[in-house]
Amino acid sequence: MKKVLSIILGGGAGTRLYPLTKLRAKPAVPVAGKYRLIDIPVSNCINSEIFKIYVLTQFNSASLNRHIARTYNFTGFNEGFVEVLAAQQTPENPNWFQGTADAVRQYLWLMEEWDVEEYLILSGDHLYRMDYRQFIQRHRDTGADITLSVIPIDERRASDFGLMKIDDSGRIIDFSEKPKGEALTQMQVDTSVLGLTKEQAQKQPYIASMGIYVFKKEVLFKLLRESVERTDFGKEIIPDASKDYNVQAYLFDDYWEDIGTIEAFYHANLALTQQPQPPFSFYDEQAPIYTRARYLPPTKLLDCQITESIIGEGCILKNCRIQHSVLGVRSRIESGCVIEESLLMGADFYQASVERQCSLIENDIPVGIGTDTIIRGAIIDKNARIGHDVKIVNKDNVQEAERENQGFYIRSGIVVVLKNAVIPDGTII
Repeated sequence: MKKVLSIILGGGAGTRLYPLTKLRAKPAVPVAGKYRLIDIPVSNCINSEIFKIYVLTQFNSASLNRHIARTYNFTGFNEGFVEVLAAQQTPENPNWFQGTADAVRQYLWLMEEWDVEEYLILSGDHLYRMDYRQFIQRHRDTGADITLSVIPIDERRASDFGLMKIDDSGRIIDFSEKPKGEALTQMQVDTSVLGLTKEQAQKQPYIASMGIYVFKKEVLFKLLRESVERTDFGKEIIPDASKDYNVQAYLFDDYWEDIGTIEAFYHANLALTQQPQPPFSFYDEQAPIYTRARYLPPTKLLDCQITESIIGEGCILKNCRIQHSVLGVRSRIESGCVIEESLLMGADFYQASVERQCSLIENDIPVGIGTDTIIRGAIIDKNARIGHDVKIVNKDNVQEAERENQGFYIRSGIVVVLKNAVIPDGTII
């Protein structure tokens, strides 16, 4: 894998994940109590022995830069690196990244310097575990110019994706973006060609792109330089290239979730608490997910009732009830609280005991969840200060709302409390 360079696309402004992306890039959004989204593709690369990794981003990249600098520091014995490339203005190109392909195009001068044969292009907001070595080996075995990683899907979900048709050799011959009706039926393929059993192939007769590609070096450079007006890989570059180049499909038949929306993000996090077998596990010793070492103390639980939940390290929980929830690092929950079906991202720091006491005396609200508060079906971003006797339960079942001046949004019926927000005592949301 020394001849492979990985490019992780950090995504655009992350509007579908707003307000979680208000102060951070999409790949820097916290996940599973202690990780960030960027840790998933970077860890997959490291576990696949791919150590040259660029992350392309252009929005709110400060926290992403900080996380990567503190987390991924390879020794001087190999050429390994994980480096953020932010959008920049140059005399040749004064514009921001216009799309996925344009982002790579603007840094071709840097990519060209490396003695590599393939470029692995990944997305920064997916949850999955994949050995890219098998993917790249398939690319080499078929003599492909471009290989796309695809997932098999059933008819119920098919029209939500960009679909592809393949011939008997696995070569992609047609593309269709979110087809419906007759157009959908036309996109059925025999997925047993890619390795599914006959029974599975009948249940899942469609294939959708995961937004993960391998390019031969010369093909990537030729396509990006020839068609400057084309700015997106999935919608323009690859469909056009399929006419003249050998574009192959590689089947990935395992858990994969695009967590680009608040609803998908919320459900993907809570699914991690499932028993006996969550759809995605962070407990795989053969392919661990890496993140920043914070050297936090163990979590302290004082007379708590906790069921089907994940609790990050360094938390302090007092006399509370936690059910089917994920609590991030340094979460602080006071007595009498009930947390159900919720995702709490925790805090970036500890408040000193003296400061917390002063806050209570002066009627300020300390970081964490105050006494006798109920939180249900919500996402609480980092460093939120929630007073006592607060109810965050979406009592009116509102589906969409923007209350930024009050410290929260509602997306798909899920209350999202902003990072650093202050919710006063007795508030009902």
